[in-house]
Amino acid sequence: MSQRISHHLLLCATATKAKCCDPDIGAASWDALKRQVRELDLENPSRAQGIVLRSKADCLRICEQGPILLVWPDGTWYGGVTPERISSILQQHIIQGQPVEEWVLKTTTFT
Repeated sequence: MSQRISHHLLLCATATKAKCCDPDIGAASWDALKRQVRELDLENPSRAQGIVLRSKADCLRICEQGPILLVWPDGTWYGGVTPERISSILQQHIIQGQPVEEWVLKTTTFT
């Protein structure tokens, strides 16, 4: 039986290209994302809204403002995602359903 997925968070946090984020900030942001998703129990299969998946991406192709966080299925692209911003994004966007507009680079629809 498949689990319901509420969101999939893709974080460009592996700085391997010249235009990528600072590797220390990327690594710290990834560590913060992993820790806080666990602490907020967002991976719990019993979560009514569905589980939250997370993946570390090498490149999301708009890295000049990285680390970049893409929230699927909402199509919200966040730029400058520091460890300090992770908590606000998880609380306000993922849990409360309201994107943190000041950090949104763009929104894309997935069809």
